[in-house]
Amino acid sequence: MFDIPLSALEVAMVQTGARAVDTLRDTAAFAQGLERLGYHRIWYAEHHHSPAIGAFPPVVLTAHAGALTSAIRLGSGGVLAPNHAPLTLAEQFGTLAALHPDRIDLGIGRGPGTFDEATARALRRGAAPATDTEYEGDVSAILSFLLDEVALGPLPEPWLLASSTAGATLAAQLGLPVAVAHHIRPDNTQAVLDRYRAEFTPSRWCERPRVLLCVETVCADTAEEAAWRVGPMDVVKAGLLKGLSEIPFPTPADAAAHPFTAEERRALAGFRAQQAVGTPETVVARLTQLAGKTGADELMLTTPVYDLGDRLRSYELIKKHGEVIAES
Repeated sequence: MFDIPLSALEVAMVQTGARAVDTLRDTAAFAQGLERLGYHRIWYAEHHHSPAIGAFPPVVLTAHAGALTSAIRLGSGGVLAPNHAPLTLAEQFGTLAALHPDRIDLGIGRGPGTFDEATARALRRGAAPATDTEYEGDVSAILSFLLDEVALGPLPEPWLLASSTAGATLAAQLGLPVAVAHHIRPDNTQAVLDRYRAEFTPSRWCERPRVLLCVETVCADTAEEAAWRVGPMDVVKAGLLKGLSEIPFPTPADAAAHPFTAEERRALAGFRAQQAVGTPETVVARLTQLAGKTGADELMLTTPVYDLGDRLRSYELIKKHGEVIAES
């Protein structure tokens, strides 16, 4: 596995009782830490109206991290096309690419980034949710504006995020590399990959199918410690299963005392079995298995744990164990 790049998805989880400035400080330190560890890229996700995830625009986080690092690739994973004018996105990420040549990615997604209907309407200035046709037109327009508006300078690398076969088809038709959201809809992963590879058409952006697989990954020195760190995100997921979107990100101690139902425990265990959680040996073996099964060109790890130090430790353990295997 470790002959392919390892990257990270930053979702900027907001700790219970923390201020936005605290989360932003941790986000900056995280980028610097991953660069020191030798990770390939960091992407920032767009979210709105969530007490557990900061509403920090990916373009702003990318710019800030770009000023604090020197080599690691940075970008959106993703910026949500229905919420923005295509020309604006082309200008923003084209500017970033000019400031940080060969380091900027423009990962594009479809969803609103919120479960709150009022927020979703506000993002679209009162317009109805984007149709498939409108989304496809937005993505095509972004790519066209990138070439028209910033053709004389460095270009950001465009990616399309996909968790369904519809997203896979669009990425294939446009000849874009695809980032598969295994960390969100793992049951769809194989169908997405099959559709993408079967329908891929080469383009100026990508000559062959190119796959990044995003996996929820929590690594610790012991299995018990990894399970402890996973607890807060389990509480958030359990809330989503009930249709509750305004769930704060609790402490591990509060999560350990949370009264999960038997149904929630089964659902969480089923999801976790498709991700990578545990000791370095367990996690690296699982990531190796996923890379082999999917043929991914790159793995992106998302680690929604409470403490910044624990999060960086997870990435450090994976990197070190992988290097030991590679050298043996």
